[in-house]
Amino acid sequence: MFETFLQRLPLVAILRGITPDEAAPVGRALAAIGFSIIEIPMNSPEPLVSIGRMSAALGDNYLIGAGTVTNPAWVPDIATVGGRIIVMPHADVAVIKAAKAAGLACVPGISTPTEGFAALHAGADALKLFPAEAMGPTTLTALRSVFPKETKFLPVGGIKPESLAGYVAAGAAGFGLGSALYRPGMSVGEVSANALAFVTAWRACTEKS
Repeated sequence: MFETFLQRLPLVAILRGITPDEAAPVGRALAAIGFSIIEIPMNSPEPLVSIGRMSAALGDNYLIGAGTVTNPAWVPDIATVGGRIIVMPHADVAVIKAAKAAGLACVPGISTPTEGFAALHAGADALKLFPAEAMGPTTLTALRSVFPKETKFLPVGGIKPESLAGYVAAGAAGFGLGSALYRPGMSVGEVSANALAFVTAWRACTEKS
């Protein structure tokens, strides 16, 4: 499931701080730009309500779910409201196993080989390189040298349109996009403009590769 959405556009929108009233309009705006994977972090206001509204607005052609999932007990509630992907800042195998047992995609956060291999063994669909801004493309190059070739790494943390190329050259399969895409208080138009900038940058650096 995750692979199918990643092939459409491997940019994950991270909407930290979004409110339920914003969920559907922002989701539709991102979908119009080409985004197909959207996460609403669990430390946002009423995240389950927002996930439910966005899932209802966009339907099954989009992979909507929760980010900053730090407790396996949250997984059933996320699935109940229509969430189909679990994204984590860490590599807690209990959360990964709960997500996979519920039939959800799961992308845990890792920064070391130990975390990464444990996450894959637990069933992770891809690995979130976090915080990417503290490690840079050279870390990604080093990690990829020891992981199976099919392992998908998505740098997250401080990612901007102009920083995509370096990570793509190092083998990034996609990215998680946070405050450079969406911040609380942004208009739908601002989010759309940011989304278009990221899509343009992604296409530019992948066409060169």
